[in-house]
Amino acid sequence: MNKRKLLRAGALALPGLLLAHASWAQAPAFPPAKPITLVVGFAPGGAADAAARLIAKKLGENIGQNVLVENKAGAGGNIAHQQVAQGPVDGTMLLLGSIGPLTIAPHMMKVGYDPFKDLAPISGGVNFPNLLVVHPGAGIKNMADFLAAAKKSPNNVSYASTGNGSASYLAGELFAARTGTEMLHVPYKGGAPAMNDLLGGRFTGYFSAPPTSLPHVEAGKLIPLATTGLTRPSYMPNIPTVAESGLPGFEALNWYAFVASSKVPAPILDRYNQEIVKVLNDPAIRDALTKHGLSAHPTTRAELTDFMQKESTKWAQIVKERNVKPE
Repeated sequence: MNKRKLLRAGALALPGLLLAHASWAQAPAFPPAKPITLVVGFAPGGAADAAARLIAKKLGENIGQNVLVENKAGAGGNIAHQQVAQGPVDGTMLLLGSIGPLTIAPHMMKVGYDPFKDLAPISGGVNFPNLLVVHPGAGIKNMADFLAAAKKSPNNVSYASTGNGSASYLAGELFAARTGTEMLHVPYKGGAPAMNDLLGGRFTGYFSAPPTSLPHVEAGKLIPLATTGLTRPSYMPNIPTVAESGLPGFEALNWYAFVASSKVPAPILDRYNQEIVKVLNDPAIRDALTKHGLSAHPTTRAELTDFMQKESTKWAQIVKERNVKPE
């Protein structure tokens, strides 16, 4: 009798075991069998590209699979975000998402994705303040000069950004709102092309990413005016903040975070979180990022979700107050 019961129990359990085995067989492998694409929404040479290539190389070494960086510039990074939201669900495509497309652009325009429904958080990546730099030919030496020039007449001062809805654009809008000025906005598809035109004297200034502008500051080709964080970064101790230059509380941080399609299975996203956090905590990687003017910002998946929601709320208010619209 006991033997019969045992056989019957085994027969009843067999379908469940077979179903579980089938699920295991269908679950994507980690690391994926194919090379991984890390999409960046901006042109090569900018802050996002620098961070992506450093992290992708180390991640690939750690997991034993190639991680290839793909630059998909356009629409302030929105094109890349839509591509990944609609991309493969097997874990072979990641995105180094940015503040603009993730928390600003959706409040300005209709985008082809919902950052909280179509994209899944993996980990924070890097963050940094913008650095306001001007061309020497503008005759501006400090923030007081910059403000005086901006107040002289509407659009007397022009500034570049990495596109409508980007952090560099909103930094300029926040500055205009706080000072009651109007500046001419010149959007670009990435930090590198914007910097090239600033070096050519085609506009006044740029709320730039430090990796893009610091080499030119050190070479004497650009004049640094202020950073947009609340405190001075350790790698720019001699450059004042906008907040200490007459606009208390002014803060416009820039950040990038790792996300993927929300259809990628949670276990794969969790594994990526573990591996990316490991990379970002590597002393050599942190030092390399610092040399590029970037600070590593690893998080849990839940922490990134909370951070993105708070940033989205903050910038939604600025977009509404300034009536910011896509150009």
